[in-house]
Parts: sequence; structure tokens; C-alpha cells
Amino acid sequence: MKLVTRFELASKSTGELRGLYRDIFNALVGNDETSHERRNALASLENIRAELASRAPGL
Repeated sequence: MKLVTRFELASKSTGELRGLYRDIFNALVGNDETSHERRNALASLENIRAELASRAPGL
């Protein structure tokens, strides 16, 4: 799995971010805990959470 950066996420809509989050989260099921793909997936999820939080109203 490729790491998804904040730069890439900035151009996506909120709906696209939520869909991408769901897809990556589901891909984590069954992955080896120490695999490189799992680390990239977890980092990508964190980047998506940060991007969504930066768009939250009232911040």
C-alpha cells in the first residue's frame, strides 16, 4: 500500500476522504502487524484524520 500524503489529500472532497478512509481501514483487516503496508496504511489514516480535522467548522 502506498502512503497517502496530506498534499494528495488536500485536493480531495470531504466525501472522497471519508471513502478513502473506509477503504484503507478495511484493507487493514488481516494484514500482518509488522508489515510495511500496514505501517503505510496507519500513517495514511492519520493523514486523512488530520485533513478532515483541518476542515472541521469552528477551528
